[in-house]
Amino acid sequence: MDDPFAAETLALSISRITQDRHLVVVCVGTDRSTGDSLGPLIGTALLRHLPPNITVYGCLDEPVHALNLEYFAGIVKNKHPDSVVLAIDACLGKSENVGYISLKAGPLKPGTGVNKALPEIGDYHIIGIVNVGGMMEYFVLQNTRLSLVMRMSEVIANGLLMSVRDVSVNRA
Repeated sequence: MDDPFAAETLALSISRITQDRHLVVVCVGTDRSTGDSLGPLIGTALLRHLPPNITVYGCLDEPVHALNLEYFAGIVKNKHPDSVVLAIDACLGKSENVGYISLKAGPLKPGTGVNKALPEIGDYHIIGIVNVGGMMEYFVLQNTRLSLVMRMSEVIANGLLMSVRDVSVNRA
């Protein structure tokens, strides 16, 4: 996330996978935990600048989280069968990887870092490593630095907006 061209690199990668198809972004997480607020922060930023070729689920006001993920997965499947679905979530990782953003093919498997079995979602997924995993995951997520999560959310949101607009977005 600290690479000066992180948002542009992410935008290029997303443009390749969407290829001008409608994009559905599912931002997973909750505003009740600093480390897990990455998805809702991104969703809120996207909704402020929403271009017509993108649909967003999950924001600070209406988060997509463990209790309603199955419901939103059903909505996405029924309402957007021909769209590219990109799911976004925070995750825990190794200390040397904190701050990394990863875009991968395949569905997001939310909750694996906190040993929860939740429905998979998406054709592609972005994860942002917000803190170190290994033990006491809920405590670690609660005590994650908000500044790191905010900076990461800005990079990912800017990358997404650039990818669907093909123009640069001002950075906050």
